[in-house]
Amino acid sequence: TLDSLDCLTMAASSPPSFSCPPILRGIQSALGPTLLTQILNCRILLVGSGGIGCELLKNLALSGFRNVEIIDLDTIDVSNLNRQFLFRSQHVGMPKCVVGAEAALKMVPPLLFEGGENGEGSSAAKLLYLPHHGNVCDNSKFNVPYIQTFALVLNALDNVAARRRVNRLCLAASVPLVEAGTAGYLGQVTVIDKSSGTECYECQAKPTQKVYPICTIR
Repeated sequence: TLDSLDCLTMAASSPPSFSCPPILRGIQSALGPTLLTQILNCRILLVGSGGIGCELLKNLALSGFRNVEIIDLDTIDVSNLNRQFLFRSQHVGMPKCVVGAEAALKMVPPLLFEGGENGEGSSAAKLLYLPHHGNVCDNSKFNVPYIQTFALVLNALDNVAARRRVNRLCLAASVPLVEAGTAGYLGQVTVIDKSSGTECYECQAKPTQKVYPICTIR
């Protein structure tokens, strides 16, 4: 069994020089200060900021991840509001990734460094939730060199073609992928890591993509 945290194969870091926020003390106790420092420093890519993406953005922010980029080509529709909790009625028509990034930024626990400074110059203190309103299939922007800049990629898609695209990018870049998505009423999640020899998204046939996502049919 491969745990997604095993995919953060970054060099060991020294213990953090900040006072751990109360919300992160459980992570520090369970995983140790070295892994917490890696969480604070690593770059994460999230593809999709809809139903699953909103949950992942919330979880990333509250877990202390401070450098996250989000790709999504969708805009917010009224039908999204009942299940995509980062969005409100005033956001209808706006890009999901932009609104989601702004909401997640407000959830990230602040760090207090030794000496009472906020440590904004420290690598562990850099805070960036960067949205990209575009199609992940656009090879001019989202290609193998781009994927290689991340420690981990998270999929949160309901589109089979886009999921295949991200799967192939991560395999080519040798970057671990946590593949999560929906197909009709079914949800799936799996860790795909080329170096560990795990099964990839395309190793088994997938059902034919429906024209309209079932969750948005009214």
